[in-house]
Amino acid sequence: MVKSSEHGEPIVSKEFEDNLHTIILRPYITEKTFNLIEKENKLTFIVADSAKKDDVKRAIKIMYESDVREVNLFRTIQGKKAIIRFTKDDEARQLATKLGLV
Repeated sequence: MVKSSEHGEPIVSKEFEDNLHTIILRPYITEKTFNLIEKENKLTFIVADSAKKDDVKRAIKIMYESDVREVNLFRTIQGKKAIIRFTKDDEARQLATKLGLV
């Protein structure tokens, strides 16, 4: 459960914080997803089959200190994917660089 502190920062339960890496499994990069980074400020991740949009949004905010505008989830042969659009311009590229993807 996430609540807000006096300063508006999320307070995350210990259980949720321990499960962050079971929600976001790994980044997913292909030529198509690389174009999403460049043109639409979006990154793609493989996530847990049980992950919900709110879980993914909170996990990205906590793990990478990034503000998420929207999350789209869908299932593929590779697993459940999350396409994440960030609020700040060029944030997807900065995070991809930080993760060593570009």
